[in-house]
Amino acid sequence: MRISKIISILLLLISSAYADKNMKIGSKGNESEVSRVIKVIMYDNYYEPSSFKIKSGETIKFEVENAGELVHEFNIANKMMHLKHQPEMQKMVENEILFADSIDKEKMKKMAKIDKSLGHSHSNSVLLEPKQKGVIIWKFDNSANIEVACNVPGHYQVGMIAKVDIK
Repeated sequence: MRISKIISILLLLISSAYADKNMKIGSKGNESEVSRVIKVIMYDNYYEPSSFKIKSGETIKFEVENAGELVHEFNIANKMMHLKHQPEMQKMVENEILFADSIDKEKMKKMAKIDKSLGHSHSNSVLLEPKQKGVIIWKFDNSANIEVACNVPGHYQVGMIAKVDIK
């Protein structure tokens, strides 16, 4: 069994054990409920701003721009969810969908029919090529232990994480 497969299984088991208390990340928000817009710029391996202060129950529209030279992700989750998602992102690299500075969207669409994890269509995440923009509307209801992170291979490990402080 390949090491990456073993790591994926271990991460799945660990995340399942913590699911009850750590899966509270909120839900996809509605445009009509947006209370605030936060503009986020992704540079190569950091976010601006580097932290977010959110009121519990607040619906935020994140307008995200990738100003870096690499592909980056803006993903709202908890640490366990990020760790679980990283092997999926690695799989996208291995299948030549995700490159350092581009995404083969046609291949992604085709491969997602075979393996859903290769589709990257999550309401809590946006994956952007350099100079692209995206939007996430997120309601921070029932949220705890949230962080924003980039799960492109290696980026989380070098600290592309933004703190989310929910009051």
